Amino acid sequence: MFRMTTLARAAAIAVVALTGTVAFEAPASAKTVMVGGAPMYPSKNIIENAVNSKDHTTLVAAVKAAGLVDTLSGPGPFTVFAPTNEAFAKLPAGTVDTLVMPANKKMLTSILTYHVIPGRVTAADIMAAAKKMGGKAEYKTVNGETLTFMVKGKSITIVDAKGDKAKITIPNVMQSNGVIHVINTVLLPG
Repeated sequence: MFRMTTLARAAAIAVVALTGTVAFEAPASAKTVMVGGAPMYPSKNIIENAVNSKDHTTLVAAVKAAGLVDTLSGPGPFTVFAPTNEAFAKLPAGTVDTLVMPANKKMLTSILTYHVIPGRVTAADIMAAAKKMGGKAEYKTVNGETLTFMVKGKSITIVDAKGDKAKITIPNVMQSNGVIHVINTVLLPG
């Protein structure tokens, strides 16, 4: 298992310094959800919330290295499938350290934008789309490739272009500029 604590801390500090507040009126159904030991407030944007999650320090560092802080702080809306630190730890040793190098920014950006769907797509939306299509739904990501969602009961599994599977472990973490679904595996484009 690899650790990026120094880089993650530096990224978190930089992200906090770069983000602004986005005005948002949370719908009555939006609740504050705990992720990584921190409250995720529906009135804050994706970056403002993500920097507080102890489970997402690697993701925050990667977002900073890819130069996506301003985008994910913007109005959106975005649906982000947020891999945990444990999800990143499943990658081969040294992968994350290599990806955050400036020379690999294009590849890192491609991977991160593969975790983002335009719009605010809730778990209920995914389930409804899958129901119409016999248990599977597809959504085009910001990087242009497609993710496949398989629904069984109340469980949603995402299949990436390589055939790897991620489960949504915490759905519907509402943000002022979208929604986050926490996942347990990093998704890789084709």
